[in-house]
Amino acid sequence: MIKEIYKKYEEILNKSSDFFLLAIRLYWGWLFFRAGFWKFTHYPQATKFFDYLGLPYPEYFVIFIATVETVGGILLFFGIFSRITALILTFNMIGAFIVGHKDALLSIFSKPEDFYMAQPLTFLIASLIVLFFGAGKFSIDYLILNKYFKN
Repeated sequence: MIKEIYKKYEEILNKSSDFFLLAIRLYWGWLFFRAGFWKFTHYPQATKFFDYLGLPYPEYFVIFIATVETVGGILLFFGIFSRITALILTFNMIGAFIVGHKDALLSIFSKPEDFYMAQPLTFLIASLIVLFFGAGKFSIDYLILNKYFKN
């Protein structure tokens, strides 16, 4: 009896995973887009912040990161090249931790609350979810793969 209940529970979760991946992609794709677009629309403030962080050529770094986040957010939202996009966004968030939230990163074990409260963490987790689990059935990736590469 317990085995059958667990099997049914597992079945429900497996069928729900595509909705979960869709929710992750839509929400975090939108947030990545907004973060990147903000850097474009607030270029002087973003450049000043990147300069404060000690990044070389902050005016170019802002354009690069804004492009990665804006385009990456759109691609993630629609589920286009999702795993490649998620890999790039993962590196972007690791870079954000290293450059902008180094203290939080270094306190991962000594003061974990600083680490899990750091802004890049949730973006990083969302990127990792899509990187490892893909975009799900409700994505352009899925449509393309099934239409052109179906066995």
